[in-house]
Amino acid sequence: MTQTKTNPEINPAALLRPMAVGALIGLALISLFLLGAETQPGFPDYWRARPLIVVPFAGAVGGAFYYFMARWFHSGTPRIIATIVSALVFLIFLWLGSVLGLAGTYWH
Repeated sequence: MTQTKTNPEINPAALLRPMAVGALIGLALISLFLLGAETQPGFPDYWRARPLIVVPFAGAVGGAFYYFMARWFHSGTPRIIATIVSALVFLIFLWLGSVLGLAGTYWH
């Protein structure tokens, strides 16, 4: 039996932490937004499920992007620039996730 080699540089536990933080931030933001949303008569019964799934997923992808950028740049000025770029990319992912999650449900 042959063993498959995995990439030893990717630590699943370390990757899961920023993904979980990103997903929780996305879930908190979309939950606060949907808390005050009024249901229109033409909406399906479970219209809130789509944004509550898509936005945390987008936040998790943004967190994974941060993990890979932080792993690539270890210290100094490149690390600071990578952190700033990661934060901007995370915000873009949250915005795109919000647009994709709310399009056709809350916004039409």
